[in-house]
Amino acid sequence: MNKEQIHRELQFKAVRSGGAGGQHVNKVSTKVELSFAILSSEGLSDAEKERIQLKLKSRLNNEGVLVLKCDEARSQHKNKALVVKRFFEILKKAIEVPKKRRPTKPTKSSVEKRLKTKKRDSEKKAGRKKPDLDQ
Repeated sequence: MNKEQIHRELQFKAVRSGGAGGQHVNKVSTKVELSFAILSSEGLSDAEKERIQLKLKSRLNNEGVLVLKCDEARSQHKNKALVVKRFFEILKKAIEVPKKRRPTKPTKSSVEKRLKTKKRDSEKKAGRKKPDLDQ
């Protein structure tokens, strides 16, 4: 993953932010929309592109473009920085290949401990039964 190349491929659009905010919100475009076309990216390898498409399938639109929006801050610059940071975190998480789990056997002490507690619990429950008077 070539971060600089990907950063150059990002497209930004400033939009008016909704919600409360008075007169200021009606005249200033502070909300930032980031869009990134995964398939046409030169900063990603083919394997990375496939993995991203698989992992972020629900976040992509019909053209295979990832769109993120940010309107948390009142400044366009802060929103742009926040959305870029979030984008790279999402990308990093999608590309990451999880480590394979190697199955392990339980330790002797854990097996013994489990059997001891089972025995103790069964004796406890057996003590709750009515005594058998036929003997």
